[in-house]
Amino acid sequence: MAASALQSEFVGVIGFGSFGKTIVKLLSANSKVLLYVRTPSKVDLSIIHDTKEDDVDLYEIEVTNNLEELCHRCRVIFPMIPAKNSRALAKQMSPFINPSHYIIHGIKGLDYRKFDELTIKQIHTMSQVFSQETNCVRIGCMSGPNLSKEILQNQPAGTVVASEFEEVIKIGKDLLTSKRFVVFGSSHIIGTELAGAFKNILAIGSGLLTGHGYGKNIQSMLITRGLHEIIMLGQMFNVDSSAFLGIAGIGDIIATSTSENSRNFRLGMLIAGGLSLDEAIESIGEVAEGVNTLKVLHLISSELKLPLHISNMIYYIIHENYPLEKAIDKLVFYPVEEDVAF
Repeated sequence: MAASALQSEFVGVIGFGSFGKTIVKLLSANSKVLLYVRTPSKVDLSIIHDTKEDDVDLYEIEVTNNLEELCHRCRVIFPMIPAKNSRALAKQMSPFINPSHYIIHGIKGLDYRKFDELTIKQIHTMSQVFSQETNCVRIGCMSGPNLSKEILQNQPAGTVVASEFEEVIKIGKDLLTSKRFVVFGSSHIIGTELAGAFKNILAIGSGLLTGHGYGKNIQSMLITRGLHEIIMLGQMFNVDSSAFLGIAGIGDIIATSTSENSRNFRLGMLIAGGLSLDEAIESIGEVAEGVNTLKVLHLISSELKLPLHISNMIYYIIHENYPLEKAIDKLVFYPVEEDVAF
């Protein structure tokens, strides 16, 4: 599918949250966009047009609440919704999807069953969900340090489009690349998805430290030791450690663990400032995927007897109201024999 062909047909986007808005803007610089939302009358496209670069003419953007229409008119579809809604969406799309479609999602979370029955085999990435529930074969994901506010302000940024299929990576590059947005390719789709999900935990932890008034020394310790845990966990999913060392891994961790534009970082700051979890979520106004990912990792740690000290301590703070000061003491001083073990 050449770039000119992509420009002549519509590309689908599902969801208009902060990242959905960002994707619509990026795509509309290269192709026509059909946006699916439940209530089209509530969609305000002014932010897309008001923040476009002066020398860039955007392609047409249409809005629909008909999922069948979107699947019929668009061969390439970008789902941008909360992870908890992904399987339900995939089932809704299933009657209208065939092997000629391409799905490139930007969902940084995991799919799971009931927590009290959870095993590692019941945890799935988003590409696995869309593969299980639809007839789509050529599936990819995009992940990286993609803070929406910065991209909407035309600040330089980049992402990784990962897929087992080179043509999916090429399509992702053709559709998303601009003079201020670079797209890298990767064949490690599961590793890229896991990196995008797990980094949210470190962002929450970093926000807790920052909100409590701690500085960069301990923040950097949390990030680097937390990355060590993430790589250990990825190995349980047969993911090579290199998948966590690029911009979808350490690059995304740095961005989301140090910026107040990150929802998960802000959530940690708000809780450190005295808000309850529910109050912090309400204040942010959008899904912070790390909240549920913490539950998943805690159960994985218990099942597989993994020493995920940092992830588990953040879990106890967020979900069981463990005192922050005591948690920080344990996070800093838990025994470690070596700095790097992978």
